[in-house]
Amino acid sequence: MAHAIRIHKTGGPEVLQWEEVSFGEPGAGEVRIANKAVGLNYIDTYHRSGLYPVQMPSGIGLEAAGVVETVGSGVTEFKPGDRVAYCNATLGAYSEVKIHQAERLVKIPEGVSFEQAASAMLQGLTVWYLLRRLLKTPQSGETVLWHAAAGGVGLIACQWAKAIGVNVIGTVSSDEKAKLAKENGCTHTILYTKEDVVAKVKEITGGKGCPVVYDGVGKDTYLKSLDCLQPRGLLALFGNASGPVDALNTGLLAAKGSLYVTRPTLMSYVARREDLVAASKELFDHVLAGRIKVGPRQKYPLKDAAQAHRDLESRKTTGSSILVP
Repeated sequence: MAHAIRIHKTGGPEVLQWEEVSFGEPGAGEVRIANKAVGLNYIDTYHRSGLYPVQMPSGIGLEAAGVVETVGSGVTEFKPGDRVAYCNATLGAYSEVKIHQAERLVKIPEGVSFEQAASAMLQGLTVWYLLRRLLKTPQSGETVLWHAAAGGVGLIACQWAKAIGVNVIGTVSSDEKAKLAKENGCTHTILYTKEDVVAKVKEITGGKGCPVVYDGVGKDTYLKSLDCLQPRGLLALFGNASGPVDALNTGLLAAKGSLYVTRPTLMSYVARREDLVAASKELFDHVLAGRIKVGPRQKYPLKDAAQAHRDLESRKTTGSSILVP
């Protein structure tokens, strides 16, 4: 028997229940993993709240790092004792043990810790596809806008962008978060609680705007995000921290300069194993080279996942957070 966080109904953090769960042997193509560090991500709150529906009762969590305990039939790439990480496929990472599909696992290279892997996989691969795989990606010397630059995705994005020569204008809510974002490579910061984001972007870019805006906030920011774009620019709406964008008047895209909007997800960009492996390698290569520094800024016991969700949703956290089984 092992313990896991389970949900039996949707709602606030209080629906997260610490329960004893029986885990059997892995089936064909599966492995059983002893989780050592579990990633905390905003998408977890969408599953908990019902924004992204799941079948009840359900586990929760997409990301963790740990050690392979046993492997099922047909698994040849992994063996007991391997250090592995994952960030997609079936829910249930908030657990001491996880049965997981082998094709959705990657090996953690020497020099990267469990805590680093659990802090970086989902958020780092999100940055990978946003900066490297969208239809329109920023080129060296260009300036982009990134909302919530001091968050987990934002801090990795600032570092990765700097590594490839892209300048980042980051929105933040406080002077403390502005300092943190700049320490991680953000070129300019905008205190959105006090400053006009659109006016500041136009000032910084000499009136041109940005070729790409990365918006994980959603409902509260997307209209301003459109106003920060250059003609034919791209708005990447990759999250809904303030709520989903339910309807978009496409006439605005024409009026504001033939703009593009995409609502991408990580799962679409790493659906093929070869893409998952390639993306992970690129991320871990940056970590090992010191170009991207990752690690949890907050740690919570796994059984206290409800408190972690409260802190995340109230914007008390910065950077990455992990849950410790």
